[in-house]
Amino acid sequence: MPSRQEVIAALTAPGAQFELETVDIDGNPIRAFKNAPRTLRDVWLKASERGDTPYFIYEDEILTYGQAHQQITALAAFLVAQGVKQGDRVAVGMRNYPEWVLAQWAIQCIGAVLVSLNAWWVAEELRYALTDSGACAVIVDGERLQRMSGELLEEVGVHTAIVARGEARPGVHAWNDVTNNASAQLPVVNIHTDDIATILYTSGTTGFPKGAAGTHRNFVTNMWNGLMIASIGAQMSGAAPSGAPKPQVVALSTFPFFHIAGLCGMNANTNNGVCIITQYKWDATDALRLIERYKVNTFGGVPTVVRSVLEHPERDNYDLSSLTTISQGGAPVAPDSIAIIETAFAGKVSPGNGYGLTETTAAVVANQGAAYFAKKDSVGLPYVGTDVKIVNEKGETLPSGEIGEIWIYGPNNVKGYWNKPEETKKAFTNGWFHSGDAGYMDSDGFIFVVDRIKDMVLRGGENVYCVEVETVLFQMEIVKDCAVIGLPHAKLGEEVAAVVVGSSPSDSNRTQEVLDYCAQHLAAFKVPSRVFWHDGDLPRNATGKVLKKDLREMYTNS
Repeated sequence: MPSRQEVIAALTAPGAQFELETVDIDGNPIRAFKNAPRTLRDVWLKASERGDTPYFIYEDEILTYGQAHQQITALAAFLVAQGVKQGDRVAVGMRNYPEWVLAQWAIQCIGAVLVSLNAWWVAEELRYALTDSGACAVIVDGERLQRMSGELLEEVGVHTAIVARGEARPGVHAWNDVTNNASAQLPVVNIHTDDIATILYTSGTTGFPKGAAGTHRNFVTNMWNGLMIASIGAQMSGAAPSGAPKPQVVALSTFPFFHIAGLCGMNANTNNGVCIITQYKWDATDALRLIERYKVNTFGGVPTVVRSVLEHPERDNYDLSSLTTISQGGAPVAPDSIAIIETAFAGKVSPGNGYGLTETTAAVVANQGAAYFAKKDSVGLPYVGTDVKIVNEKGETLPSGEIGEIWIYGPNNVKGYWNKPEETKKAFTNGWFHSGDAGYMDSDGFIFVVDRIKDMVLRGGENVYCVEVETVLFQMEIVKDCAVIGLPHAKLGEEVAAVVVGSSPSDSNRTQEVLDYCAQHLAAFKVPSRVFWHDGDLPRNATGKVLKKDLREMYTNS
């Protein structure tokens, strides 16, 4: 079998599908895919040729690629008729409805900029995003419209509002009225590959978030990275193409589309001709039904979502034999969940994990298949064209095995933060994005993320990386969920505390068992000095990350 480097060399050679070229982006030489689509509009126009192929399933209703194209074209023409110009910002806020996806493609087809609104935001947060982005139009569902008064929309300068799956009020257009124009034509626009396509607000846990400005190249690169890693895996396994038409892939999508992982996953699925299934809200039992009924091939989400399926008491009552891939991301993945996938599906389901941020247009590092089974605690190898280095406080590159901050360079990095030049300058150095994550690289080039630098516990001069402690805790059967935090300590500065959700109510009296187990697997200074048994689910943000600030406030004086 050829080596990974030999396969990559062949796939990226001149004339090959994944040929690389060096382009100048804001004064930085970047390796980019020469043969990839230039814009997201190009991606959709190619996808629309699939006609009657199923594109989206929601509440057991099927929307085809052709039906989607008719609505996208009508919406695009309507927005232009309302005065939305190329480069204008159009905000979208709703659940994972089909209309979210159609709105995204319509916006990209006219060269406007999608402003993604977090569906959990309240009125003041929505006001901030609309004001910061300068959005001139909004497309929302009924729930979001209820949070946006007419006065709010007028104050922030929105001149066009459209509502889907909700009642239209005076001054607001109904989705069905806008998209029923079967004679509409897509406007002609000239979009550059490095034009801004989206503004996605980072999931900060304090203060107002920053709007990461992503380009068409960023998103197209993300798609091509996924295609390339699949090609690498196929060639290294020796799988020869059969030449026979492949059946359509069916994907259950659980990441919110307003989050970078959800948006990139949706884009990639569309580009690949996948049938996408979503739910009104996450329901593990219904997910099992959907996987069985529609023979879902690929399923993924934040670790808590995936775990709720893997550990579901009725899992074995459903036929899950169609699954080929289960992916996780958006938060640290406990190695034991990868072990469950390996054993529960007898090695027939490939696990996947991606490491990336909003600022890197989702994953720039990936671990999949056999490599993931071999290194369950690694997020994987950087994608081709992406460079990753580990640096110290001075920005100097550290040798393999040493922990420092992860810096990322490549065509996935966004242009910066919308209207925030100083914040952009702090986060980017000559094209290198400072992730804020602490990690290290082993001698094989695999990346290991150990914690957010800001969340690291500094105990008596020793750095304690919370993920390392959490990984040990997750190995215990009595631990359903957990988070490790630092609490103030008079002598040590901080002490290590574990907030644990027990697998059953009776587990809350087993603190000593938890401490003893940690002591067997961790250095003494890493063992939690306090264990809190949390009643109910841990607080999390929209991307699945535990809100450790809330936990610190909750348990500081307990």
